[in-house]
Amino acid sequence: MLIMKVFNNKNKFQLFCQSLQKKGSVGFVPTMGCLHEGHLSLIKNSLKTCKYTVVSIFVNPLQFGKNEDLNKYPHPLENDLKLCHELRCTAVFIPDNAHFYSPDFSIKIEETSLSKVFCGQFRPGHFSGVITVVTKLLNCTNPDILFLGQKDYQQCLIIKRLIHNLDFNVKVKICKTSREKSGLALSSRNQYLSTQDKSNASLIYQAMKTVALQYKQKKPAKKEAITNQNINLFNKKLNKHLNNIKEFKLQYADIVCADSLGKLQPSSKKAVILVAGFFKKTRLIDNLIFNL
Repeated sequence: MLIMKVFNNKNKFQLFCQSLQKKGSVGFVPTMGCLHEGHLSLIKNSLKTCKYTVVSIFVNPLQFGKNEDLNKYPHPLENDLKLCHELRCTAVFIPDNAHFYSPDFSIKIEETSLSKVFCGQFRPGHFSGVITVVTKLLNCTNPDILFLGQKDYQQCLIIKRLIHNLDFNVKVKICKTSREKSGLALSSRNQYLSTQDKSNASLIYQAMKTVALQYKQKKPAKKEAITNQNINLFNKKLNKHLNNIKEFKLQYADIVCADSLGKLQPSSKKAVILVAGFFKKTRLIDNLIFNL
């Protein structure tokens, strides 16, 4: 019977992953811990697809801004390890910050296109922190497949660009967003929400579904007829729905090309609705992809 291994030392973890590569395929699920059903669905996908599954648990300080929730981010490590053990993960990597980022650490990776819009506008430096830590984790793990959740859609595109541009030999599998029955996207930060906040927050997904359905019903017969004026009409409807949600302070909402995060074009095949906002101090993001 396979016994799940737990590593804190990156060098020992790296050597272990190298030994796995000689025996079969390796799937990797990077997390910041506080595991919920969304994380577990990624792990289960990896377990079905690959011979070995490794998980990282690391609250990465590089991706938190000055006034964000780094210090209060939940750390239920014992429960996280229990969940990984029950699923029969091969290994869990829990690097300590001092060892993972050496005292002379002075390198950060920048993405200069996809990261400059939406969350990138409101969280300067966030995506640089994300792709820097992902690069380090990929170098430690060297997996065959990297499993990511669709909820962080912009982040997924940026990581895919990272892997493509820097020639990492790893496939990326983006898995569907896991949701509560109400439609609320699962997030570790949901525990900060009151019961009423959660009920109100479920209306974000309902608003996106409503507008996507309205677009499909009224979309132009020819794709060449997609215009900014046409999209702006549905954007106004989307923003109206979202601004009517009680206690929700909308940060941004837009309908853009799913591949580029730019304006929809006649050549666009899919659109994505991107939303971010706050219930009090808790920031939530969500998205919905639909065919054009």
